[in-house]
Amino acid sequence: MNGKNVSLNMNVRGLKPSATLAINERSNKLLSEGRRIFKLGLGQSPFPVPDSVVNTLRNHAHEKDYLPVKGLHELREAVADFHRRKDHINASAEGVLIGPGSKELMFLLQLVYYGEILLPTPCWVSYGPQAKIIGRNVQLIHTTFEESWRITAESLRRYLEKENDTYRPRLLILNYPGNPDGDTYSMEELQELAEAAREYEIILLSDEIYGQLNHRGGHFSIARFYPEGTIISSGLSKWCGAGGWRLGTFTFPKTLSWLLDAMAAVASETFTSVSAPIQYAAVKAFRGGPDIESYLSHARRILRLIGLRCASILQDANIRVHDPRGAFYLFIDFEPLREALERRDIHGSRDLCERLLTETGVAILPGADFERPIDELSARLAYVNFDGAQALAASREIPIDHELPDSFLDIHAASTIEAMQRIAGWAAEQ
Repeated sequence: MNGKNVSLNMNVRGLKPSATLAINERSNKLLSEGRRIFKLGLGQSPFPVPDSVVNTLRNHAHEKDYLPVKGLHELREAVADFHRRKDHINASAEGVLIGPGSKELMFLLQLVYYGEILLPTPCWVSYGPQAKIIGRNVQLIHTTFEESWRITAESLRRYLEKENDTYRPRLLILNYPGNPDGDTYSMEELQELAEAAREYEIILLSDEIYGQLNHRGGHFSIARFYPEGTIISSGLSKWCGAGGWRLGTFTFPKTLSWLLDAMAAVASETFTSVSAPIQYAAVKAFRGGPDIESYLSHARRILRLIGLRCASILQDANIRVHDPRGAFYLFIDFEPLREALERRDIHGSRDLCERLLTETGVAILPGADFERPIDELSARLAYVNFDGAQALAASREIPIDHELPDSFLDIHAASTIEAMQRIAGWAAEQ
């Protein structure tokens, strides 16, 4: 045989492991070799799963039966109620689909929906590769630092008008608060985007997995303004700290039930149903309660303090970055330092991140992994290399209506702050 990959599907030949997982594995290998590594590559919540949710999982560990492919009805009702309370939309249990992580649900959606995929960049690392695996036509819409890396209604319309095909089937994926940028949209911006989407009959996949980690608790869903055309994606991995539990949710309006049914049919032939104990535990998470709300309030306050300090250190080093408003990411731009970096033989984001890791031990991801131009000097970092359990415990000792003192960082995020200082010092080298 002429090579071991000759019989691979052409859509997966040359496909590499997910960038976020690859950097985590590489970081762990370097750590095992005795290197001091600052793991800012993988975006995993640093906080533990709330105790009440863990206890519910423990109490349902005996559940062993296959559950309905669309999910446990009690959970589907809890998810619908969650979106009714949080997002002020008319969600129903019949419109909810439960999957083994929102990533799997996104893959199934792109599989069953035969249309063009629109991706504002920078965007999460798996949107594009998933579309490539399936063979979908992907169109990238590049945003800018000046736009806070957010697509605007004006830029969306400008792109659509250029295509000269008003009602071409299209799926636009939005993510806010955003990975990789840690920013979000205002209510006014979402209203304007909704009007443009309705005008062109675009289906929106609104990836709101970080919605409850808006740093001020002020998340808005675009489904409020375009309910008939919006699918909301959520799950337990980010706001509930349960990434390894692998549970995601899609909430559809009645007008898109045909998509839900098609996805459920494919799910029945692939993953069958999500782990039963996990689904029972998720009911508690989505129903919420005082303990969940307290957990979220403290997590937001901690992330807000750390994120703003990280951004400030980098800004003082002439690295362009916006103050984060949600999640736990910064998308940093070294463009003002291009001339100095090129003298050091650094010409793009992959060069930049490789040299940064080698010379400082700080592991971050190149902007190219987020669909940015290969020569752009951008990168994403996840400021999550701190002990979330200890930070939560310390935060609970301080009234929630108070801001955390700066000394909190010296005790509970010292490694994260050191990583920022190493980036800033490295950038200043001539």
